[in-house]
Amino acid sequence: MLPTLNGRIQTRLFMLATWGVFWTLVLTPILPGDPDYRITFVLLGVVAVLGVIWELIYHALMQFRWEKDWPTFFGFITCINEGALIILLLRLDLVPFLGVDGSDVDIWAFVILFLVIWMSIWVWTNGPMRIFNVHWRFFGGRIV
Repeated sequence: MLPTLNGRIQTRLFMLATWGVFWTLVLTPILPGDPDYRITFVLLGVVAVLGVIWELIYHALMQFRWEKDWPTFFGFITCINEGALIILLLRLDLVPFLGVDGSDVDIWAFVILFLVIWMSIWVWTNGPMRIFNVHWRFFGGRIV
C-alpha cells in the first residue's frame, strides 16, 4: 500500500522527532560556525512545520499523476527544494522563532545537518522501516 497524506505527515513528524532529534544532538557540537542547540532545534522545528506544508503541496501535485504517487527518486530529490526554501527564508530573515537571526546561522552548518537528517530518514523509511514495521506499510504509512 502507498502512504496516504495522513501517513506521510505522521511519518515525517515522527522521523524528525526521533532521527532528527538524535542527529541534532550528536552533530550540533561539531558543526561549523559553532551553532548552539537553540538554533539547531529551531531549524529542526522549521523543517517540520514547512515539511507539513510541502506534503500538502506534493499531495496536490500528485493528483495530476496517473499513479497518484511519486517515483522514489522524486522523493529523494525533494530535499533540494525543501532545503533551498529554508536557506532562502533564513537569508531573508523570515524565520522569526525564538529570536533566531538568519545571519546567526552558518549555512554550511545547516546544509550538513539538514542533509544528514534527510538522508538518514530517507534511507530508513525506504528500507529497514518497511521490513521491521510491516504494519506501517499496510496502514498507509500512518504511525498512530
